[in-house]
Amino acid sequence: SCCAAEESAAPLSARSLYQHDAVWTSDAGELFALVTLRGRPVVLTMFFASCGYACPVLVSDMQRLRELLPAEVRAEAKFVLVSFDTERDTPEALREFRERSGLDEAWVLLRGDEDAVQELAMLLGIKFKRDANGQFSHSSLLTILDGEGEIAHRRNGLMGDVSEAARAVVVAATRP
Repeated sequence: SCCAAEESAAPLSARSLYQHDAVWTSDAGELFALVTLRGRPVVLTMFFASCGYACPVLVSDMQRLRELLPAEVRAEAKFVLVSFDTERDTPEALREFRERSGLDEAWVLLRGDEDAVQELAMLLGIKFKRDANGQFSHSSLLTILDGEGEIAHRRNGLMGDVSEAARAVVVAATRP
């Protein structure tokens, strides 16, 4: 029954990130495809759960952005964190990060294999590199996707004004 609805939906555009057909694993240990987010605005970034600086700030920026959304858009939007760390970020590690960060059901925490992570990072324009200590240096980029999985807005940097990104989420929520 889940797949019949997807098959009857209009085809995705060539610009849709939902064309990326990698299968991810959620912090609940369940398989997850990005296309299941179709029809709602998405705020997405890449991170790793053991990060001591940039990633917690990115999550905080996403939380601040969420607070700026009108209630009806906030209820519809999803906030997606995809891990770079294919070794350490197990579903359990992601679940612990969710609990530590106080993230509710609007948040989707995902892990994938190296190919999936590399491909998504490339599609998003996020650069990352693992160092000798297993930490990652990476871009601090939030991406807003519209309901069709197309990039509607990008916000680079940490701790700045998120109001323009919040406006982009509202606009993305109104697109058919």
